[in-house]
Amino acid sequence: MTSQVPAGASAAVLKSSDAVPDTAVSVEGPDFEKNLSLQDLLSSYERIGFQANSLGKAIDIVNHMRKWRLSDEPISPDESEEYANPEVRAQTRCEIFLGYTSNLISSGLREIILYLVKHRHVSAIVTTAGGIEEDFIKCLGKTYLADFNMDGADLRKRGMNRIGNLVVPNVNYCKFEDWLVPILDTMLAEQKASGGVWTPSSFIRRLGKEIDNEESVYYWAYKNDIPVFCPALTDGSLGDMLYFHSFRSPGLVVDIVGDIRALNELSRKSKKAGMIILGGGVCKHQIANAMLIRNGADYSVYINTGQEFDGSDSGARPDEAVSWGKIRVGAESVKVYADATLVFPLLVAATFAQNS
Repeated sequence: MTSQVPAGASAAVLKSSDAVPDTAVSVEGPDFEKNLSLQDLLSSYERIGFQANSLGKAIDIVNHMRKWRLSDEPISPDESEEYANPEVRAQTRCEIFLGYTSNLISSGLREIILYLVKHRHVSAIVTTAGGIEEDFIKCLGKTYLADFNMDGADLRKRGMNRIGNLVVPNVNYCKFEDWLVPILDTMLAEQKASGGVWTPSSFIRRLGKEIDNEESVYYWAYKNDIPVFCPALTDGSLGDMLYFHSFRSPGLVVDIVGDIRALNELSRKSKKAGMIILGGGVCKHQIANAMLIRNGADYSVYINTGQEFDGSDSGARPDEAVSWGKIRVGAESVKVYADATLVFPLLVAATFAQNS
């Protein structure tokens, strides 16, 4: 029996490494021996690796958007002289386009989105029908925590609608109809009197005014003149209400062409533009496609659980958008593969919540 280590095995296992560049960053987790603040913890994400590293990069990108967002935003002592010049920042203002799927308004992310809109941290919103109606419905009745495994047939008998592990009593939608129909009647009368038509954004703005409730995202969008675009306005309870209303009082017109022009023009005229998109589908593609009009976004943060292997835009990485001209070549971009309810509160805590 030989005691000699096989040369081939040794060479395979103990293969020598190239020199590591001086710019390389070592992996390192948070040190809980220290009394870490939330900000210390979030700062450590950049060196943890995997999706924590992506979230750390997302935090950096959003903070870069914010530096150019408003010329009158407070300047921290460590800001560069370029950022500190209000005239320079006014000429390079970054418009932030926020997109999210409807389930996120159903969740507690609604209150975080409300915070961003209330404090004018975003320039425009794109969402889907549920992302509009669920905000107003929550002003009229509660959504409750439940379980993913509840029996659908039993819930149907009880008049309970499940959204993941949340439930919405059907009576909330009845309250929504009672609130909405008189407004639709008034809007139809105004349309006939003026000869004009509504767009999804002007429709949503009117509902935000009518709800007159500071717990509503779209109340604050109305108050702060932040446009809310919803290309799929009829894909939800709002569509049901418009369907029934078209029989009782036909004639209400909602023009989607007016809104695509308004959204694309807002993008085209932006000095800088950033996308923060939670989820996929219509809200993701509509914002990204608007960025094409200006030859791509300057900053992009995607947060979703979608994969790219089925070829859908929902799961696509930022580099695919670069190929279409929806994100600029060399722009700062990242995709965080995660449920937005897990990571978006952390992202906002490390960025927008710092200077409000």
